[in-house]
Parts: sequence; C-alpha cells; structure tokens
Amino acid sequence: MLESALDKIAERILGLDEASLASLWQKYKSRMERFEPTRDWEKAVIIFFIINSVRAKNHIFNEQLKQRRETAPEEQPKGKPDLRLVK
Repeated sequence: MLESALDKIAERILGLDEASLASLWQKYKSRMERFEPTRDWEKAVIIFFIINSVRAKNHIFNEQLKQRRETAPEEQPKGKPDLRLVK
C-alpha cells in the first residue's frame, strides 16, 4: 500500500515541468527558512525538497546522456560503403 502510494506520487511529480517548479523554488525556500511549528511549514519543506529532487534528477539524467554521447562509438554513415575501384 505504501509503495503504491509513493509510486503514484512519483508518477505525478515526473509529470511536472521543471521550469514551472523552478519559479516556485524561492517561494518555498523562503517559507521553509521561516520556521513555524505548523503543518503548513512542514508542507513547504516537503515541497521545497520535491522541487530540488526534480532538479537533481534532471541534472543527473542530462549528465548521463551527455556522457553516453561522448563515450558512444561513432556510427558509420549509412549508404554506399567507402570503396575504391582497383585495377
């Protein structure tokens, strides 16, 4: 039950746009820094870390793609083979 709930939350978070989340980053950072022993403060902390987790995930994802492109063997262009006629 718990794993299923977390999976659904993750699926919804993955559907959020990083740019839209980034615009909220400062708001929730400021809210988190003004501690109050309230449920709203606790939610602000969770939201702040969700935004950071999406940013971190995207950074890791992009770095891994970049690294794979740099280390992948270059593909030969398709078409006619590079042959010469020798007599």
